[in-house]
Amino acid sequence: MAGILEEDFLNIAKSDEYDRSAIFNSTVLITGATGLVGMFIAKALLYMNRECDAGIKLILPVRNRQKAEKTFEGEDLSNVTFIYGDITEKLDIGEDVDHIIHCASVTTSKFMVTNPVETIHIAYEGTRQMLELAVSKKIKSMVYVSSMEVYGSTKEEDNPITEEKLGYIDVHNVRSSYSEGKRICELLCSSYASEYGVPVKITRLAQTFGAGVPSTDTRVFAQFARCYINKEDIVLHTRGESVGNYCYTADVVRAILCVLTEGNNGESYTVVNERTSMMIREVASMIADEMCEGKIKVVFDIPEQNSYGYAPDTKMRLSSKKLNDLGWKASYDLPDMYRRMISYWSE
Repeated sequence: MAGILEEDFLNIAKSDEYDRSAIFNSTVLITGATGLVGMFIAKALLYMNRECDAGIKLILPVRNRQKAEKTFEGEDLSNVTFIYGDITEKLDIGEDVDHIIHCASVTTSKFMVTNPVETIHIAYEGTRQMLELAVSKKIKSMVYVSSMEVYGSTKEEDNPITEEKLGYIDVHNVRSSYSEGKRICELLCSSYASEYGVPVKITRLAQTFGAGVPSTDTRVFAQFARCYINKEDIVLHTRGESVGNYCYTADVVRAILCVLTEGNNGESYTVVNERTSMMIREVASMIADEMCEGKIKVVFDIPEQNSYGYAPDTKMRLSSKKLNDLGWKASYDLPDMYRRMISYWSE
């Protein structure tokens, strides 16, 4: 067990931001358990079993048996049931389920651009199947893990952006398959809450990274980190004027557990560390000038067409007030997020 992760799991286990009594001795189904957020939640709950005698049973629907075995190698899986299959189809689950945390999602921008139909299908049908399962199992609580991309392009004068301030999304841009897919899933959750009484809540995650992210990750923040490690110039393929909103992995897990036990049914909560909001080029400069002490520089190499599938520029600065009012507070700012992720890689 890596030292950084051990520290994060301990902080999650001892947090008073969520009702541990609601989770201990319960059965929790987590989709997307081989992805970053789902994996982190599952391993945090397994840590609670080991260190706190929590008695939590996990049901983990996964598509790839080999990937699941590798992800949870070395863990005590005596309280874990893997269900192999596709979440867009009905899963055969015979046992009772108390809580559902639905994390499974498309996460790669290039896939969203090249496979927009599949992106929409996975989002909608996977969420519908989980909501139908919630109805049949009469669960106690569910969290649908959404994204800050549901906000679309907002007006700078509307900052800070709270949960009701949805902006413009171009429905003729196939990259919108992800953001519009998330929006319809949120509406689906609220509809099931209203019509069938499903106790489902929604978390809109800012860009999530830190310990737990694999060193092979190809997203921008990971590329920046590798530039720091290798002392290589940071190359930007956009002007870097989009404002990023970020949150540390363990902070996100605590937020999801907080919403699971304390949130209001049918409502959305933005998960973000407000202190991290800055333009992409500012993040790059922070790494080059401050963390690397000027030993590397930021280089702009902008292609004529958006071949990388980047989302449109936005000046959005997200508000975490609604989630803060539930009792959650972010712990790690951007430099610490990078340092902890890089330390995790070195471990």
